[in-house]
Amino acid sequence: MHSLRFNVQPPLSSFSPRLGSLSVHRASENTTISVSTPGLITSTSRGVVPHLSSDHTRVSDAIRWVHVPFESFLELSPPVPTLHPGPYPLHACLGFRPNRHVLTLLLRDPADDRDMPPNGNSFVSALCLRGVRKATPDEWREHVLSVQPDLVVALSDIPYTPGSHSQRRITKSLERSASWLANILRPLPGQHVSAGAGAHPLNVLVHMAGGTSPAARQAFSQSLLEPLFDKEAEAIKPLNSLDEGVVGYTFDLAPLHKSFSSSDPPPRGTTTKNPFMEAADLFSTRPTPFATAQIISLIRTSLGPLPAIKPRIVHSAGSPHEILALIRDVGVDLFDAHWAQRAADVGVALDFVFPVPPVTEPSDAVPPPPREIGHNLYDKRYSHDFSPFADALRSCAAAKRGDTRPSCPCMACSPLRPSEPLKHSSVDEALPVHTPMPYTRAYVHHLLHTHEMSAHTLLVLHNLAVLDTFFAGVRRVLSERPEQFSEEITRFEQTYDEKLGVLAESRKDWNEVTLARGRGRLVREREKQKQDALETAVELE
Repeated sequence: MHSLRFNVQPPLSSFSPRLGSLSVHRASENTTISVSTPGLITSTSRGVVPHLSSDHTRVSDAIRWVHVPFESFLELSPPVPTLHPGPYPLHACLGFRPNRHVLTLLLRDPADDRDMPPNGNSFVSALCLRGVRKATPDEWREHVLSVQPDLVVALSDIPYTPGSHSQRRITKSLERSASWLANILRPLPGQHVSAGAGAHPLNVLVHMAGGTSPAARQAFSQSLLEPLFDKEAEAIKPLNSLDEGVVGYTFDLAPLHKSFSSSDPPPRGTTTKNPFMEAADLFSTRPTPFATAQIISLIRTSLGPLPAIKPRIVHSAGSPHEILALIRDVGVDLFDAHWAQRAADVGVALDFVFPVPPVTEPSDAVPPPPREIGHNLYDKRYSHDFSPFADALRSCAAAKRGDTRPSCPCMACSPLRPSEPLKHSSVDEALPVHTPMPYTRAYVHHLLHTHEMSAHTLLVLHNLAVLDTFFAGVRRVLSERPEQFSEEITRFEQTYDEKLGVLAESRKDWNEVTLARGRGRLVREREKQKQDALETAVELE
């Protein structure tokens, strides 16, 4: 469909940090889209970046590679994107530009770790607004061929049921995942099959199955490399093994974080009294150092037998600390930005940079406590704070004062000046054109407390830009002084708090404002008034 090329500089070892670039070439338009690695992938909901319009998406330089979970479209049959005519139907349907954006199609949202009905031998359970839908491998292949994404993630049997899993269940998971991968690697209709024809026309990514079992992960990796014979070989001809048809490997960390979490599940029969807090806590399992170390070991087990020349993609990393550890100890190339986008959902403006700028202090000075990675703009201390969103990055207001900090190119910190002002009458002819100023924390604090949608738009654009600048800093260190990369990570860990307390605080404040301003507010206020009246009557008696 579209040729994919991954150029990577030879690392010191199979799991060393590495620099590279992923390029998608569109022969029909003679255009090439390149994404530098390590880099970020933007997450979507129902095919759009949450809180952003198509215009916002186009002006953001951080949005280049986009993940599209397809399960939200299964509420209608046939799914709406499959009905779109013309070239690049998925791009056209969702408003992305083929000459600028790379789209990866997945069935399930990799960050959604909620309990799900078990998968079957011939279907995967997916979640949409109308409940759970069963997607078969043949249906998935048909949808992929209809919408023509740049890359597609093959179906994988990931258990999302609570509790530990038996050896039999793990074995089934591996067998189903390999079988479903072989299904999507079948020759396309009308494709000329001949020996030595090369890679599969679809750019297929495979999720590395095996869960928390190192033996299962190693077995699945070996199954990708084993030569196939008889009917299995005929089904994917001209490929000799499953790995020959795969362009890269993906790892979903959400179920692993959930498995390694030390928190106990809620008692059976308990109900969530507050649906808003339930929504805010979704996908919020905080990565711990223990969990990160375990995950690194599992990923290395999966990648050990496989070729190192293919991209490695991680979904649902939970913090910049975990991202740096995975780059240093595994050599991961791409990460989705889901956690940064979720931070914008609950009013957090990210504020960190890599590498950390050097600070000259006396040798006997007490090191300051670690800083938070962002600001909870719901907090009342920002009600009169008229500074830009980030301290670690400079805004357009500081660009002319010799500031050496990296710039934040987001729409909030560096607003774009209109090419030509609107003139409604001759009176407007003499009006000067003012240079736009950055949006302030106090302004967004006001927007959040009045439940204005534009607050989250500005925060999403800002957080994606901060994360993109973070990866640019990682690439710069790896390019200019790779021997100091581990040292810079240590400085980052000492400077920024990995406990992510600001996210927990902001979720609480988000919940309070949503209860006061969100859907159902009038009903809750009437109930509260009745309760207050009843308590007053009891006191009078």
